Amino acid sequence: MTDTPNLNDALLPTPDSDALFPQARSTHAPRILMLYGSLRPRSFSRLAAEEGARILEHLGAEVRFFDPTDLPLPDSVEPDHPRVAELRNLVTWSEGMVWSSPERHGSMSAIMKAQIDWIPLSLGGVRPTQGKTLAVMQVCGGSQSFNAVNQLRILGRWMRLVTIPNQSSVAKAWNEFDDDGRMKPSPFYNRVVDVMEELMKFTLLTRDSRAYFGDRYSERNESHAALSARVNQATI
Repeated sequence: MTDTPNLNDALLPTPDSDALFPQARSTHAPRILMLYGSLRPRSFSRLAAEEGARILEHLGAEVRFFDPTDLPLPDSVEPDHPRVAELRNLVTWSEGMVWSSPERHGSMSAIMKAQIDWIPLSLGGVRPTQGKTLAVMQVCGGSQSFNAVNQLRILGRWMRLVTIPNQSSVAKAWNEFDDDGRMKPSPFYNRVVDVMEELMKFTLLTRDSRAYFGDRYSERNESHAALSARVNQATI
């Protein structure tokens, strides 16, 4: 079972624990970007994100929000549009993200999806999301559902984000926040705390090893093959 004739052994070294856990570690506060999926004056997805941000700051993170008001629809303007550029700059700045969406018609909101669709998979040769951490949350108008967070997970995987195992789904969100927009004590609140705590742990664990996690055999092999073909071509 150890016969691997199709492998290029030179391009598949044994995983290096020193690269996974480098001696030099970042000392700045983990940088977390919050995205939410509703523009309502009393947006429960925004209120949930704000509650999460308070917890993250309590745990030592630096938190920034993107307000999706006036964000153009994907492909309706050029990527250098000021609002699109603002979003992309925040994604590049961040080391982790929180996506908080309402569930509408059994899925994430269009506003949530539009923000994600404006985040490129590649930007000037850099993959702005690869290896960064992600926590997903949703708020429900009725009974608890997981449709939106399941969809957000699919998008996170597609964008090569490290999506943490824990997640939050707040049922009957209108009943879980007080008149000041603060989340009431409840098992739902405790779960939000759990998610933010886990996001911080995963971000601290992985942020200094992002490049190593993203170094893949298939891409090394492809690059090696292209280089070999160029160097060994018969004529120039």
